[in-house]
Amino acid sequence: MSQVPSRIGAVAAIAGALILLGGTMLHPMSADPGDPLAAFTEYAADAHWLESHLGQFIGVALMVIGLIAARDTLEDERIQWLARLGAAFAVAALAAAAALQAVDGVALKRAIDHWARAPVDQRQGAFMAAFAIRQIEIGLASFTAMLFGATATLYGAAIAASQGFPRWLGWLGAIGGAGTITGGVLTAKTGFSATAMTVSMPFSLLTVLWMILVGAILWRHPRRPP
Repeated sequence: MSQVPSRIGAVAAIAGALILLGGTMLHPMSADPGDPLAAFTEYAADAHWLESHLGQFIGVALMVIGLIAARDTLEDERIQWLARLGAAFAVAALAAAAALQAVDGVALKRAIDHWARAPVDQRQGAFMAAFAIRQIEIGLASFTAMLFGATATLYGAAIAASQGFPRWLGWLGAIGGAGTITGGVLTAKTGFSATAMTVSMPFSLLTVLWMILVGAILWRHPRRPP
């Protein structure tokens, strides 16, 4: 399998994390996501919905490139199997993220826009259609979070046991990953509840910041060609 050059991976990891943060900041977040009526009303008024979700997906895709490059730097380590397993979870998480953004970034917005424009006598049915799509989004969001959490946890364990990365960076990834898994499980159980968001948001941010640090290490200590 061809390897991703470390510095290309470094740029992808850092750029991906920043683009993901930018897309998330562009996403409307004033309304309670657990209140469908309030959330849908806010989403209907958003003019940058597609751009924010496309940015989130591009950010995730670039971060996965960075993770593949990190795996390649660990190929000569005794814990390389952990990094390889983490890379497999990263690819699965990317596929889940693509499905999530197709549902959330495209299907849900189209359904919400239809609801917002529907005649009064059709609005209840249109709202319920959008609500049904929201439930699919919740399912995808929960499993996407669990897959990314597993990815960060596996990479964190591999990095903590490696010789080429600082041990604290591995623990940071493992902590962020474990918290992200917990947030995903809570989302599956309670939807976009206050409890799920309170756990998910800080650990997701920690994992994104961890990716920036991984990218910085890859840039400063590039893998030597074989």
